[in-house]
Amino acid sequence: MPNLFLHNRPVKSIFNLLGEAENDLTFSLGWALSSSPWLLRNFLKMATQNKHNCNLDGVVIFLQEFRQKSGITDIEIRGENLHVIIEAKRGWNPPSVHQLKKYVPRFRETKAVAPLIVSMSECSEHYARIYGVNEVEGIPIRHISWKDVNTLSYIKGGTHAEKRLMQELRNYLATIVNMQQQESNWVYVVSLSHSEWATGLTYIQTVEKRRRYFHPYGGAGGWPKEPPNYIGFRYDGALQSIHHIESWEVIKNFHPHFHESPDWQEKNPSFLYKLGPPIRPSHEVKSGKIVRSLRVWAMLDLLLTSDTISDARDASDKRSAKI
Repeated sequence: MPNLFLHNRPVKSIFNLLGEAENDLTFSLGWALSSSPWLLRNFLKMATQNKHNCNLDGVVIFLQEFRQKSGITDIEIRGENLHVIIEAKRGWNPPSVHQLKKYVPRFRETKAVAPLIVSMSECSEHYARIYGVNEVEGIPIRHISWKDVNTLSYIKGGTHAEKRLMQELRNYLATIVNMQQQESNWVYVVSLSHSEWATGLTYIQTVEKRRRYFHPYGGAGGWPKEPPNYIGFRYDGALQSIHHIESWEVIKNFHPHFHESPDWQEKNPSFLYKLGPPIRPSHEVKSGKIVRSLRVWAMLDLLLTSDTISDARDASDKRSAKI
């Protein structure tokens, strides 16, 4: 079979013909849902929280259908007693209330028993619940992240063709959507201060004594949008420890977790991590060419074998560029 190239890049699947724009993401999802009954059924189960029987007989999927008074929808899934509108975004922020309200007249046309809007973006369901909306004019809104789609694509049943398609979909999503894999050996290295953030509790003590760490939620200030697999801590000019993040939650009140903290609701939420046992470097790994509180990414094995964190960072970037 002849090889196919697009702009000097090999085309291995139909998804390689798509670009990286928001519409391309929408088209990829629409194609996948229409080509894999297994994916479509499980997507609907997640969206409706198992409240629909997910009978696919007579189900039709529409891409970017235009209506004069209700704009253009990304994806519509219609069937008997089923009408789901999907608004898909590339990036972290979920769709706006103003945009979702435009689609309300469409549900009145179909008179669906259980109308539903699904918002999609890179943000987690936790973030969407805090900063998004749960309904518009009585129509419920569910949020499904691109990471959720990636997880759903690991189908247990279906045909061999479906499974190949799902692998191609995952490969495509991995190129344009931020999804940290559990298998990743990248470490997010941050600096810790000796200063107190709560009465009698320093940042270093929070990590070393409590095995906890927190940072702003939602990608603000360049912080990770999703929890990394590993996190490393440096202070006193050197790498002190690396921890696997065993679990995490989103919080706005620190007091239930740290009695030293005042009992009030913060304006913005934070990620709170539960840290696994420390991995200590066998030799001193100095900070190197890293200034002040700069945060960097480096691969686990290189962090433990390099002389400095900055050397590990640079070597990790070179290795990653060759993959």
